[in-house]
Amino acid sequence: MLSQRELAFIALYKDSYPRIHKYVLRRVDDPELAQELAADVFRIAWEKWDGATSTEIPWLFAVARNLIGNAYRGRDRQKALTEKITATAGGDPGDQGEHMAVENALAVLRDKDRDILQLAYWDDLTIAEIAQVLDCSQSAAKVRLHRAREAFRRLMPATCESLEQKVGA
Repeated sequence: MLSQRELAFIALYKDSYPRIHKYVLRRVDDPELAQELAADVFRIAWEKWDGATSTEIPWLFAVARNLIGNAYRGRDRQKALTEKITATAGGDPGDQGEHMAVENALAVLRDKDRDILQLAYWDDLTIAEIAQVLDCSQSAAKVRLHRAREAFRRLMPATCESLEQKVGA
């Protein structure tokens, strides 16, 4: 049996989800991302909601706007990482073929592999710092970075060889 809080939240979700989803979809122009972000709005609302006070629709829109901003910043970080890896690999950032190959390889990687590569190359973190971010030991962080490099290497063999020569990995 559902509690009063759960029933009230379900009503809020049914009433507000279509508006929030349309708002997000207009701004990200990607149906899958829009669904994910709209769902995150209600996840956050559930976590913050005490059930006694009503959650106002403007607050839900503000949460959605913040999540959209985070998505844009993530996209921009991804683009910057791609450019940095391309530049580090000795490629010309204007070389669209190599740039697209790196971007495609990063897009295919698992999220955790892409994230650790971003921490190492885009954010210039040391193994110790990466371990702290990932809440794991330094040896585990080193292994994860090695595996992410290997996954990237399988996708970009020629680029990785020159990348390792430049970075000294």
